[in-house]
Amino acid sequence: MTYDEHPNVRPRERFRLGTRRSPLAMAQAHEAQGRLAKAHGIDPDRVEIVAVTASGDRIQDRALAEIGGKALWTKELDDWLARGEIDFAVHSAKDVETIRPEAFCIGAILPREDVRDVLVGAASIAALPPGAVVGTSAPRRAAQLLHARPDCRVVTFRGNVATRLAKLAAGEVDATFLAAAGLKRLGETGTGHPLDAQDWLPAPAQAAIMVECRANDARTRAFLRAIDHAPSRAQVLAERALLAGLGGNCHSPIAVLTRLEDDMLVMQAALYSPDGAEHVSGEARFAADDAAGPARLAADLLDRAVPAIAVHFAGPES
Repeated sequence: MTYDEHPNVRPRERFRLGTRRSPLAMAQAHEAQGRLAKAHGIDPDRVEIVAVTASGDRIQDRALAEIGGKALWTKELDDWLARGEIDFAVHSAKDVETIRPEAFCIGAILPREDVRDVLVGAASIAALPPGAVVGTSAPRRAAQLLHARPDCRVVTFRGNVATRLAKLAAGEVDATFLAAAGLKRLGETGTGHPLDAQDWLPAPAQAAIMVECRANDARTRAFLRAIDHAPSRAQVLAERALLAGLGGNCHSPIAVLTRLEDDMLVMQAALYSPDGAEHVSGEARFAADDAAGPARLAADLLDRAVPAIAVHFAGPES
């Protein structure tokens, strides 16, 4: 059944897709638009892209954790969605807060891209020169780097991909990190050196595109269901459940990799102290529909975490 044949929707109905205005966000919006058009056999113009400049894009001189956290990526789109000015919003899943308004739901998770981080400026972490200055605004990347290379120095480094590459070219830092998925979506493949995801775990929900809509909007939920990728949804929801179990925030260095093996999810996770001096890691295997699986791993990690790590995690919501 195509969308136009769905009994709960009007023929030729149009939808408004909300997105941030950054180049990567626009690329992700066009990907969602294209997948919807293909899935329903409709003209892409029936999904109108509406862009907003998010607070996180306007403020570039401070780390995200210092100015309001992940909500700076979502609040403008949340307002539009709540008021009905857009029908759904497209986000980088890793940028969406763990606790979301009950009025919203995840309408779709698109097929997850390459989850790896890319190091730009050196062939590997080991190849960074002694005392290298590395730019990143992500506590996870900073802690992982300092854990592996305590001689390096981390400086705050924000901006879109082009901005960060320009800062690197200008010599502001010796190296920086980018996401392989973002580079691919921007057509920048071949930039930098991908890091093995088994050794350098990515951020929770990295490389996944999340589409949110209003929970009571049955027509839009039906429309989005056609592009929901079940394996990616299972991975992303499990990693978000791990975050909920840990009680982490933008200051909390959390790394996690989830893979599908024989209809089971295998999750590797690590927590760090911000200076990288301490870390704790663990692995769990559970069914994709076992909502308690990530919580068990979170509890195990927190039980074994030293105070320098545990102080940055609040534990599960009571």
